[in-house]
Amino acid sequence: MSWCVTLWTVCEASLDEHGRKNDEVARLSALAQCRYVLLPSFRPCSPAAVATLSVSPTTRSLGSLRALWLGLPGFWRVQIVGWTVFTIIDLIDNRLLEYGFPVALYRTGVIVSCLMLITWAMGGFYASPRFDNRLSAPALAWLLLLSLAGGAAVAALLLAAREHLGWATPGRDAAEDFFLPMLHAFIALVIWSLCYFWVHAELAEQAERRHAARAEAEALRAELEELRLQLDPHFLFNALNGVAEEIPDHPDAALAMLRDLTAYLRHSLDGINHTVMPVETEVAGLAAYLRVQQARFGERLKVMMQVEPQAASRRIASFLLQPLVENAVKHGRRDHGLELRIDVRTQGDVLRVEIENTGTLAATHTRRRPGIGLENVRRRLALHYPRRHSFTLTEPVAAPGKVLATLILEGEPCGS
Repeated sequence: MSWCVTLWTVCEASLDEHGRKNDEVARLSALAQCRYVLLPSFRPCSPAAVATLSVSPTTRSLGSLRALWLGLPGFWRVQIVGWTVFTIIDLIDNRLLEYGFPVALYRTGVIVSCLMLITWAMGGFYASPRFDNRLSAPALAWLLLLSLAGGAAVAALLLAAREHLGWATPGRDAAEDFFLPMLHAFIALVIWSLCYFWVHAELAEQAERRHAARAEAEALRAELEELRLQLDPHFLFNALNGVAEEIPDHPDAALAMLRDLTAYLRHSLDGINHTVMPVETEVAGLAAYLRVQQARFGERLKVMMQVEPQAASRRIASFLLQPLVENAVKHGRRDHGLELRIDVRTQGDVLRVEIENTGTLAATHTRRRPGIGLENVRRRLALHYPRRHSFTLTEPVAAPGKVLATLILEGEPCGS
């Protein structure tokens, strides 16, 4: 058997779109990336098959040009497209003025080169600390003045070429050959300047939105980390105390309890850098937490957990269910035993989570200080599922003496 080498080329590129206004975070301009992977295959490989794997130089050149184009900043892509269109229009205009093609091409080259040089200088002036790429009344006055001066400079150069190279426009005198090109260049420079300020205003707005998004994401991560580290000290103390009490008479039970506590703590800390995880991972952390609590309360805590197989692989914001379960255990009524039911299932694209416990909402609202758990849940729901979630805390009429927390999550959570 011979080796057959298969070439995979995966090219990924994303391009910013200027002027798009929406509530979503503006997408970042990304460089095209090409990854070439050689994979071995254990089937005979014919010469014809090998020939089909070859990539022509033209294809590689096109790929390189596309990567180079996508790698340019958005402003320069707009510049290149704009000046290309202007060059074509100006060349057609010169041909319509009855210039021969060589003269029309030369005139267009002179005009476009001069305008690009002038706009380069104007861009540097607009970017100075005096204006900072912002269109204001003084900037508008300078815009008109510089455009007029630039137009006059281009017209003077064309007039000199008229006298020395014979580029006279048929049917026009010297005055017309000066003022009409000046007006033409003046309008072009004014339009370029207005586009310059517009593009930079859009870029500044996108940068501001990206900065706000990063700040919000960092705040979310910091808030999540705070929640991880603010473990209930009473729970931790009682769990460790329970382990210590079980060691002399029931070392196996103490070891199992210690392992569950370790699994819970690991789950709590692992999620700091992963704000999104599979449902089965989140449920595993809940199970470890509840086994520790069951070791403490014994028969007084009865847990029923149901996770639909289709829901286990879905992604969910990490540590989203933990505060709700802790709230149920901490504030649920245990007079005749605390019953806790956790149900996770899917309904199409919707993930539905129900956490039900014996108790009343009055017991939750009358505690001495409001915890950060429920507020943190609401905050992260707004960030991970913007306008795609529902969170309710009710006492079902059909099940008196119980509190039901219901989460309805639509689509995939934002985050990583």
